[in-house]
Order: sequence, then structure tokens, then C-alpha cells
Amino acid sequence: MLSTFLVNEVLDHIFGAGNRDYTAPAVISVGLSTADPTEDGSGIAEPSGNNYSRATTAHTDWTTASSKAISNANQVDFATPSGAWGTITHFFLHDGTNFLGSGALTSSVAPAAGQSVYFAAGDLNVEVDA
Repeated sequence: MLSTFLVNEVLDHIFGAGNRDYTAPAVISVGLSTADPTEDGSGIAEPSGNNYSRATTAHTDWTTASSKAISNANQVDFATPSGAWGTITHFFLHDGTNFLGSGALTSSVAPAAGQSVYFAAGDLNVEVDA
């Protein structure tokens, strides 16, 4: 699901209203959440501590959009947990300033110390539901 912020920016850009100067961010961070972030990002519940940090992606890390969807072209790796991160149910995308969107994981995961945490290429799917 794309965020309300991003949908409004795209509409303004296409129709020449409001902020028409929106440009793609240089880096998109991928974060993990133990709750549904919701359309405005107010529900984000990121893990805290235990070596958690958002993963970063560049434009070349994404496929070309098709059928109202885009996915990660390359594996997205997170730091190795030094302890439990809780039960992760969602991912979200952020440009460093703005929440861009989120999605539910197919299956929740509860990363523990030493466990690799990543999205394999093609596993992180962002779809437009319009």
C-alpha cells in the first residue's frame, strides 16, 4: 500500500497541482514493524536495539514496474540481530523524511540473535491498489 503522502505527491505531479516538484528519493529505506503501519505511517512499531536498523536500497535495487507493482531486484539485507526483534508482521518504505508505504509479510517472523534477516530478490512487492 502506498502512503497517503506519496499518492498525493504523484497526483499533484501528474495533474500539475500543489507540489509539482516531487522527485524520486536517492535512497529508500526498508524498515520492519511489529504492527500495521497504516496509510499515514502512524502505526509503525519498529524494533528497538539489538542491532536493528533499516536497510537501504538504491534505484538499481528495484525492478521496472509492471501490472501496477514493483519488487526488489536484489536481496535486501538487514543487520544481524544481537537479540530478539519481536514478531515482525509488516515492512515499510521511507525516504528519510517521509513514509512512502507498507505491506504485510506473507508470514510473520521473530528474528533472534544471530539469525539472518533479509528479503530475497523478488520477495518485497509493492503494489498500487487502484
